[in-house]
Amino acid sequence: MNPLPTIHLRPATLEDCAVIAALLDDLGYPVDLDFLARRLQRQLSHDDAALLVAVVENAVVGMISLHFIPQLALPGDFCRISYLCVSPNARGQGIGTALELRAYQMAQERGCDRMEVHSHSRRLPAHRFYARQGYTESPKYWVKRVTWE
Repeated sequence: MNPLPTIHLRPATLEDCAVIAALLDDLGYPVDLDFLARRLQRQLSHDDAALLVAVVENAVVGMISLHFIPQLALPGDFCRISYLCVSPNARGQGIGTALELRAYQMAQERGCDRMEVHSHSRRLPAHRFYARQGYTESPKYWVKRVTWE
């Protein structure tokens, strides 16, 4: 049995753009690098967002994107995971768990009272992962597309 790797978590930078693009592609979101660089810059400069990467042996092998959302009627804010991905060849080594745990700690530090993630019904391995992390299913999710010219 191989020992688990040493996982270093750090904020993402623009230099991580290509590997983040590969991770997003693995999730089913292929993106152009120029487009992603612009979106990354926007997220990195947003006060209510965070983007972390997991590094093992000097290689980025995972990432988590977070948004912190204020609530009007509840005492705590909430933290939304918008993207969480680990490279296919690095799965099963605790990297996703480390990223989610750090996100949880950040949510605590920001005064959040809950975390949420939306995961499409086809992503069964992701559902099992989130259940192991203590998430419970909330069955309704409604979407309305916004169009612009």
